Amino acid sequence: MIRRLTEKDHHQCLSLLTPHAAENLFILGDIEAFGYDQPFQKLWGDFSEDGTLRAVLLKYERNYIPFAPAEFDAEGFAKVISNDTNFLMMSGLKRVTNQIQPNISHPPHSSRELFYAKCESVEQLSLKNIEEVKKADLNDLSKIHSLHNKIDEFDATETVEEKQRNQEKGVSRTYYIERDSQPVSAASTAAENSQSAMVVGVCTLPDYKRNGYATTCTSKLCFDVLQEGKVLCLFYDNPDAGAIYKRIGFQDIEKWMMIRFETETPMT
Repeated sequence: MIRRLTEKDHHQCLSLLTPHAAENLFILGDIEAFGYDQPFQKLWGDFSEDGTLRAVLLKYERNYIPFAPAEFDAEGFAKVISNDTNFLMMSGLKRVTNQIQPNISHPPHSSRELFYAKCESVEQLSLKNIEEVKKADLNDLSKIHSLHNKIDEFDATETVEEKQRNQEKGVSRTYYIERDSQPVSAASTAAENSQSAMVVGVCTLPDYKRNGYATTCTSKLCFDVLQEGKVLCLFYDNPDAGAIYKRIGFQDIEKWMMIRFETETPMT
C-alpha cells in the first residue's frame, strides 16, 4: 500500500533510511531540513501487508527520488509520479529507478549515469602533510570562490553569499591548501546532514597538480567528517578520478541515474 508519509511515520522512515545513510543523503537531508509536508516537498511510503515501511519516494521541487532496499511497488511509485502535472526529473539508485521508469506515462527526455561511491572508514586516508590543510572560515570563502572560477571543468554558479549561507547552516564546509597566500587546492562537502555528507568541489590549479594536494585536502575533510560519525559519498563519471578516490577508501555503491522527462506540452 502506498500513502503519503507524515511526521507520525518519522521513526519508521528513519529506521529504513539510516542504515543506508550514504545512499539516502538527499532524502535524509531534506527530511531534516523541511519535514514531511511543504509546498515544495512531499513524501510517500510503500507499506507491506503487515504495515512495515519498505520504500520511500521523495518529491523536492520538481524532482522525485525513490529508495527501496529490496522489493517494492514500483508500479505504484510510477503512478504517483505520472499523476503529477508538475514534475521534471527522477534521480536515484539505478537498481531502483530502472524498476520505476518503464511504468511512468511520460517519455524520458534525457538521462545521465554516474558512479556513486561512499567512504565509511579512516583506514586508507592519506594523512601525510595534513598540517598544511586549513579549514575555511566565512571570510576565506571569497578566495575559495576565486579558486573555483579558475577551474575549467567547474560550473561555478554558486555565489560567495550562497557558500557562506550553506556553511553557516552547517550543510557545507571547505578545506584548502595555500601557496603564496592563495588557495591552490580544495575539497568541500555539500548536503551535510546528521548521518552523511557529500564530497564536492575537489580541485587543484593546473600549475600545482601532481603534488598530492587534492588527495590531502580530501583526506583531511573525510577524516574530520568520519570522526563525527557520518559517512561520506560522492559522484564521479571519470574512472581516473574514481581510482584516486578508491585509493583513500571510497567504494562504489551503485550507479546513480538522473532522468529528465518530457512533461511539458510544447508551444505551437
